[in-house]
Amino acid sequence: MPEATRHDRLVDALALHLTAVRPLPSPWLRAVAWSAGVIALGAALSLGADLGALRLRMGVADLWLSLAGSALTMVTAAAAAFQTSVPGRSARWAALPLLPVALWLGASGFGCLRGFAAPGTDMPDAREMTGCLAFILGFSLPLSLALFWMLRRACPLRPNLTAALGGLAAAAGAATLLVPFHPHDATASDLAVHVVVAALVIGLNGLLGGRLLDGSSRRGPPA
Repeated sequence: MPEATRHDRLVDALALHLTAVRPLPSPWLRAVAWSAGVIALGAALSLGADLGALRLRMGVADLWLSLAGSALTMVTAAAAAFQTSVPGRSARWAALPLLPVALWLGASGFGCLRGFAAPGTDMPDAREMTGCLAFILGFSLPLSLALFWMLRRACPLRPNLTAALGGLAAAAGAATLLVPFHPHDATASDLAVHVVVAALVIGLNGLLGGRLLDGSSRRGPPA
């Protein structure tokens, strides 16, 4: 009887300060919310772009297919990140953005093989390539931070995978935001910059973001 009383007191003490936990929205809803924020940012940035030149570039099939691929990569990679942040969800969600990535890179690669430039566009110089690199890196950081803020209450069993998917979403989102300001047709060097920067963002997110999302590191050492 005294043993049972001690257990009852322990249970009462543990339950004394319990508070209700607000359930997280569904992974798809959070992915749509984050993607909508990126789209809203893109709409605001487009106010300062040359929309006439953009319409000319979008008249070339591989350019708008590349844009569709990067935008779909952004949405599906974000959805995969939120799905894998839920304990018990399959790691196979990581395959969700594979087809959009193939469309993004395939359309960009086809643009590199074309023997002509899109109407009204010029070939890039070193300054423009550096600007593209800085743009994607610069916007990938706040997009990644926003995504990790939305993932802060999650407890992924594979934090590095979730963080890497978040990096892919951020890099694709930044590449999508770049389109209205991209003054030239796709080139091999241009595609290489996009691939290298995306790989860098994914790698850094996977390493650093994985630590931020690791529940065991947040809890600290056992008492």
